[in-house]
Amino acid sequence: MNITPPRRRNLGVLFSLAWRESRSARRRLLLYMSAISLGVAALVAIDSYAGNVTRSVQEQSRALLGGDLAFSTRNDFTPAADSVLDSLAASGVEITRTVSFASMVLVPRAGDDSSGGGTRLVQVRAVEPAFPFYGEIVTAPAGRWAMLQRGHNALVDPSILVSLDASVGDTIALGYARFAIIGTLQAVPGDAGVAAAIAPRVFIPMQWVDETRLLGFGSRADHDAFARLADGVNPSRFVIPWRERIEAADMRVRTVAQQEDNFTESIEELSDFLGIVGLVALLLGGIGVASGVHAFVARKLDTAAVLRCLGATSGQVLLIYVTQAALMGLAGAAIGVALGIAIQFALPGAVRDFLPVNVTVRLEPRAILSGLVLGTWIALAFALRPLVTLRTVSPLQALRRDTDPAPVARANRDIVSLLVTALLAASVIAVAATRAQSTRDLLVFTVGIAVALAALWLSAGFLSMIARRSLRARWPYVVRQGVANLYRPANQTRAVVLSLGFGSFLITTLYLVQTNLLRQFQLDADASRANLVFFDVQEDQADGVAAVLAGHGQPVLERTPIVTMRIASVNGRTVDELLADSTGYARWALRREYRSTYRDTMHTSEQIIAGAPFGAAPAGGGGEPYEVSLERDLAEELRVGVGDEIRWNVQGAEVDTRITSLREVDWARFETNFFAVFAPAAIRDAPQQFVILSAVPDPATLTRIQRDVVTRYPNVSSLDLTLIRKTIQDVVDKVAVAIRFLAVFSLAMGVPVLFSAVAATRRERVREGVLLKTLGATKRQVERMLLAEYALLGVLGAGTGMLLSFGGAWAILRWVFEREFVPATVPALVIAAAMVLLTTGIGLLSGRDVFRETPMAALRNA
Repeated sequence: MNITPPRRRNLGVLFSLAWRESRSARRRLLLYMSAISLGVAALVAIDSYAGNVTRSVQEQSRALLGGDLAFSTRNDFTPAADSVLDSLAASGVEITRTVSFASMVLVPRAGDDSSGGGTRLVQVRAVEPAFPFYGEIVTAPAGRWAMLQRGHNALVDPSILVSLDASVGDTIALGYARFAIIGTLQAVPGDAGVAAAIAPRVFIPMQWVDETRLLGFGSRADHDAFARLADGVNPSRFVIPWRERIEAADMRVRTVAQQEDNFTESIEELSDFLGIVGLVALLLGGIGVASGVHAFVARKLDTAAVLRCLGATSGQVLLIYVTQAALMGLAGAAIGVALGIAIQFALPGAVRDFLPVNVTVRLEPRAILSGLVLGTWIALAFALRPLVTLRTVSPLQALRRDTDPAPVARANRDIVSLLVTALLAASVIAVAATRAQSTRDLLVFTVGIAVALAALWLSAGFLSMIARRSLRARWPYVVRQGVANLYRPANQTRAVVLSLGFGSFLITTLYLVQTNLLRQFQLDADASRANLVFFDVQEDQADGVAAVLAGHGQPVLERTPIVTMRIASVNGRTVDELLADSTGYARWALRREYRSTYRDTMHTSEQIIAGAPFGAAPAGGGGEPYEVSLERDLAEELRVGVGDEIRWNVQGAEVDTRITSLREVDWARFETNFFAVFAPAAIRDAPQQFVILSAVPDPATLTRIQRDVVTRYPNVSSLDLTLIRKTIQDVVDKVAVAIRFLAVFSLAMGVPVLFSAVAATRRERVREGVLLKTLGATKRQVERMLLAEYALLGVLGAGTGMLLSFGGAWAILRWVFEREFVPATVPALVIAAAMVLLTTGIGLLSGRDVFRETPMAALRNA
């Protein structure tokens, strides 16, 4: 090589030299650096799409809310609430109201109301003409929203037409009223598509709600009012002087800013969670970069020594190769950015049903730039550790490299190497800090990564020790050679075990978390015997509904009474006093309307965790309070425990109770669960309604029962749990596909990493193979040696990663999802076996070069 190194620091000449010198190694360096491409792709795709969604939320925030301000209450607006809204209207604020409630819908057939068609639980939304102030409701045929208020008209979700075998122009029955279907809903601002799958939407004019007679005693409905302010008025500031009157009227108010914050906070949390997966993949790629650059450095020791002989300083030599690594790292990160952008444009179709906004996909410069910088820096940071070895190469290394391992030995003791190692650790922590929600999350992530790497490092050392001590002369020669490669100088045990084990750890953890979550859902669904639920059943209708079931030969599994009430006082302090308490009691727990029940036994979906079951219920005479059991989280919000007293306002009558037990409730179970359960004597005589459960295995019979009940009692709603389970299962399946995609993504991440790890000692493997060929070894014998070595490496790396994944999955389920962890041993073993096969295959591929050249040529190049 004809080189005259500059005597002065001429960066231009050095960079030119770095570019020319890299000609023989660009492809190899780019392969090593591509290990970080998939990690960068994940981060860019996640951050870009999160940015797109956040921007769309900000652009459509008023349409999402329906106005500049939204007022809501669970009950009908009280006179005080009407007074507030009237005052706002008098001040020039435009007001429009809506009411939403669940009901059954059917299509009456001519001549016989009980024949033909089925029924469907729907979410009815009655609206006034001005709704919505912002956004556009798209219908088919187009323009039908403007016709809604012109008569007894309805706009419905397309799924209702399919369920009821109806079409536009047919009439639907809602309670005691009839409405003509004038079109279908295609897009409603603020509504996620998945919600309509459970309870399809029906819009009707507000003026006809009373005709339905569906909002009687005990009916659940959400009453909302929306306000449009004058242009330029800040909603958050406008509402401040009104807030006291609004709260006194028992209303909740939301502003556009609060709506934006709620959505963007959820989006940020989700993107940070997914970003952690991408970050781990990026760090895994960093390990691959370090392994690959280690192999690159081993090839460049001779060249570095020649440069030193020609006058280059150690700093100039290091700068040449750092420049090469930085450029190739930039190229690898750029490939990842391009892939991330492609994934970003594919995401809207996958998550459209889960978002309440129409997302316009655009390039996000911030996400692209951060992915490019982060990927390049991680590649360079992980490459620096092996590259600093080149600083210690002396000119004499050109003559004695094979006999003097001084560069590596000196590098391990060099202060610069220690600083680089510290920089690498600080970089990992700094990158993790960009995704952590809190210092605790950062600490958990950092400690988890450190523990996993330490465990893999120690297991690799343990394997080398065991291989050295267990080797026996009676073993077949090819096996002895393969096992000996695990502890010989320049072995790749640690590099492969770290890369393989970390990848196996990530993939198996994702799978175990997914399996446990889906398993829990399946258990919750299967635990319920009932598949048909009737609710809003009045006292005088309960026997009639039971009679309809009996007429079809179906049992009543459960008849649960529901009594509505509010909290009047806690331990002698009124709700107003508690709300004024500066220590901040949970407002929702004090102000909400409770739908409670009474019984003397516990359900299978609940467990007493403090106190004791109900004893002999006191008669209530002599001032003795009745027994009540509270759900654990509610008790925490109210700051009460066993022995504390609560006075309830039960529809005007006051009932004194003492907490005798706390329950843990599994809300995911398809059961009738309650915050408060009373002893029967406490509220048995209060006005009440019922929830009735039945098990109807035949779908056709279930449909006939629903239709007979809604025809006889139009106010009674029913729910087919089979349909709900199917809908939720569809949602879970979509989530499972996303998780499996992440797992496959991680597996793909491991391929270039393992190639880099194997390449780290390729030179030594080729030399050994050539010597064996020269001594008469056959291709089959060399392959068996490689098979023994890489099979052992694969078993140890994948096995250690699998064991670590059990701990990681347990921690995630325990602390994040608060679920019990059940090991899925067989699937985890299958994943481990796949990783072993992958490692063995890559190892065998690395041996191909041994047979491509003649012994003489290979020995000259080795």
